[in-house]
Formats: sequence, structure tokens, C-alpha cells
Amino acid sequence: MTAQRSYDAVIVGGGHNGLVAAAYLARAGRTVLVLERLGSTGGAAVSTRPFEGVDARLSRYSYLVSLLPGKIVRELGLRFAVRKRSVSSYTPKGDRGLLVGGGPDRTRASFAALTGSDREYEAWQAFYGRTARVAARVFPTLTEPLPTRDALRARVDDEAAWRMLFEEPIGVAVEETFADDLVRGVVLTDALIGTFADAHHPTLLQNRCFLYHVIGGGTGDWDVPVGGMGALTDALADAARAAGAEIRTGHEATRIETDGTRAEITYRTADGENSVAATHVLVNASPQALATLLGETPPPPAEGAQLKVNMLLTRLPRLRDRSVDPREAFAGTFHIAEGYEQLATAYAEAAAGRLPSTPPSEIYCHSLTDPSILGPELAERGHQTLTLFGLHTPARLFAADNDTARRELLQATFAALDAVLDEPLTDCLALDAEGRPCIEAKTPLDLERELGLPGGHIFHRDLSFPYGEDGTGRWGVETPHPNVLLCGAGAVRGGGVSGIPGHNAAMAALGR
Repeated sequence: MTAQRSYDAVIVGGGHNGLVAAAYLARAGRTVLVLERLGSTGGAAVSTRPFEGVDARLSRYSYLVSLLPGKIVRELGLRFAVRKRSVSSYTPKGDRGLLVGGGPDRTRASFAALTGSDREYEAWQAFYGRTARVAARVFPTLTEPLPTRDALRARVDDEAAWRMLFEEPIGVAVEETFADDLVRGVVLTDALIGTFADAHHPTLLQNRCFLYHVIGGGTGDWDVPVGGMGALTDALADAARAAGAEIRTGHEATRIETDGTRAEITYRTADGENSVAATHVLVNASPQALATLLGETPPPPAEGAQLKVNMLLTRLPRLRDRSVDPREAFAGTFHIAEGYEQLATAYAEAAAGRLPSTPPSEIYCHSLTDPSILGPELAERGHQTLTLFGLHTPARLFAADNDTARRELLQATFAALDAVLDEPLTDCLALDAEGRPCIEAKTPLDLERELGLPGGHIFHRDLSFPYGEDGTGRWGVETPHPNVLLCGAGAVRGGGVSGIPGHNAAMAALGR
């Protein structure tokens, strides 16, 4: 049988955004081909068994869901679900800590025990009440044509909130609203996940990151994907195939030639090079990769700034704070060395070219909310997963010797965690079939090598505000070539596990 030589749309990259685009286009009756370089779909949103002989299916790279609109889940008929975490966060401070969750009375009591009054709790409620109102107004716009800045400002309809989020460094609002250093740090972390900036960075890069973290789903909640992140991308691949899209793994696109109305895509397989034609090409890769495919000069390189660690434990570690059950503390986001001044110190050290002496990071336990990722025997024996995400570790710090820097950073990170535990975390690590500790760490350079993320940047490039500016196009996915669209995280309103760039590129291709 002769392979099809021409399609309405060819999608380069089978990550979650590419699969969203494929499903929408195929459901609209278009002929669709997805070319994926790796041996399976999913990109950074995959589940794997990283530890030899151990039946634990971990979300290897991305791990929580906030920005995925229910609209996409419903319209594509995805068999996929998320669960709420019982606790939002826990932040230890010596033998005490701040627990956010378990109901308003318990949260208020935790604030009062930490700070000595109700002031910080009331400030917290007012601050996040304001961001919640912004979220409810902004989030629905992410799957609509780009609003102008003025139109989005009018939609927010809160000048104080607009100034706080869109005009002044978020550090201004954090310092004006909160007095306690620990509370300030917990708030600021949402501005720093995957972003190398400080609270007062003049570019407002930290504001853009903060905005995306608090508007997800119209609530800002970060939810646990049932079955792990791979359950989402498996459901998306199933939806795309069911609608008629063709997905080819082990097919690496190497060149795109276009005259603006018709494109030729060259790809490489184990058997050699071939090509296929398309009316539209949707590229689910970074802006740097897109430029390379087109034979154009890439934009300035991006730089990731995080450490991702996956672990399997035989049990959760004991805490120095005996008032909190570890099953509560690790069910939400467990903040480590993320006081406001600690974050500032870590940023200054990294900006000066040194690994942070006390690396800030956060941990959560997927298996507490969703034990289905563990095999029955592991679950019965009480094993738990831990996911750690470290901040303020830009790619440049690993350039000279990635392996040595990874090892040193991991040691310092464990030391910071052990300082708030009542026993070393290493005493709780499970062993794989070869007797090795079940721990896997990824630096920005590891992510660049494995996933093609430029500089390991999890958003492909610096995030943008969700409104249109000169040259951003109607949907924020357009390129200088009318029939070539960017459907990855580097699009306007990209970043995170959202499917939004995939949806928007499909709408642009369909002329909607």
C-alpha cells in the first residue's frame, strides 16, 4: 500500500499540545499526520517506570495539572480525570510549620501559631481572593482569540489587581501585603517555578510566571492527574487516532520548506529520509527548533532553571514538626528553604555563578492522592512516590560539568530537606532490582538532551502576558509564514500542561 503523500495538516511533535491540535483538526474533517521524533508520544507529559524492576509508574517530567481547560477535555471526549489534593501546602520552620489546607479554621489556626495573630491569614485570604477573581475573568480568554491589553484590562476590571499583576514587580505586592518572611516566601514561589528571576525583576518575568500559576482552571488549583501525566497524553493520542489522525513515532522532522500556501516537510527515520506535503504545518517544538526547521536564524537561547527529582520511598519520613502527619504535609506542596530571604539569597548566589548553598525546592507525593501509579504489592507495603522540583538553578551552572554539578546540587538539596526532617530521607529510599536507591535527578541540560527543551527551559522560552501585542497574531500561534503555526509551549499563552497552544493553533488553521 502506498503511503499518503499529502495532508491538510502535518504536526511536528507528538507532545500533549501537538496531540490536542491533531485531535481538533481530525475531528473537523482534516487529514492529519503527526511526526514524533521519539519512540512514543507524550513529550514532557509522560509516565514511565524509571527504576529497574520496580512497578511504580511516575510522571517523569511534568507532574501536576492546572492550566488544562475543562473545555478541551469535554470537546475531545477525553477519558481522563484529576483529583484535588487534600492539602494545598506545608512549609516547615524548625519544629513548627505552616499548613494551608484542612479547612479554613485549621488554616487560620496554623497561621496564628506561626505568626502570633490572625493578620497574615486575613491578608492571605484577601490576596488570594483578589487573584481568584482575576483568574475567573482571565482564564476563559486563553482559548479565545487574543484580547488586546486594554481589552484584558477592562475584563479584569480591578485596577489594583491589574497594577499588582501586570505593571509592578510582584515583590511590591508581596511586601506590602505580608509581614512574615515565611508567608512571603510561600506566596513568591508561584512566581519562580521554572523561571529564573527575583521578586523585583524589572522585566516582570516573575509576574508572568505568577499569573499563570494562579489563573489555572479559573481557580489556580494544581491537581493530580489520575494514573500519572501519561494518562493524559495516552487519552489525547487515543482521541486523535479515533478522529482519524495518523501518528508516526520514530519520525524526526528535519526541514520545512513553504511558500506560504503549501509546505514540504522532510523527516528522518531509521530507514533514511523522506518527505510529505501539507497545507498547514503546526510545530509543537520550541521557537529555536522552529527556526532551525525553516533554515532561519534562531531567536536568543532560552535558559531553564530547575532541578527535577523523582523518588520512591518505602515510607514517608518523620517530621521534626510532630503536630502534622507526614501524610498531610507531603500531600500538598512541601516547601523547603523557600522563605522570602532564602529565595533572594539563592537567586543572588546563582546569578553570581554559584549553585545555591541552601537550594530552595518543593516536594509532593502523588501516590497519597492517586495510589494507582503504584503496583499492588508496593501499595500494600506502604511505598510512596516523591517528586521534587528545585528552583534557582540556571542551566549555565551545569555547563562546565553537568554530572558533578548535579551531584553537588542533589546533596545540598537533601541537606536542606533533612534539616526539617526527624530522620535522613535516604533512610526511606526504596531500592531497585539491582540494589540501587530509587532516585532520578534531571538538570536543565538533561532536559535539553532528552526532550529538546532549549537550555532545559520548561516553557521553551520566557512566558508572555496573555494579551496581543504587535506581531503576535490573532491567536498568538502565528509565524511570518501564513501556513506555519507554533503550537508548543513557546506560543503566546503557552507553558505548562495546558493544551491551550494546541487548541489555538488548530483554531487558527481552521480559520475560526
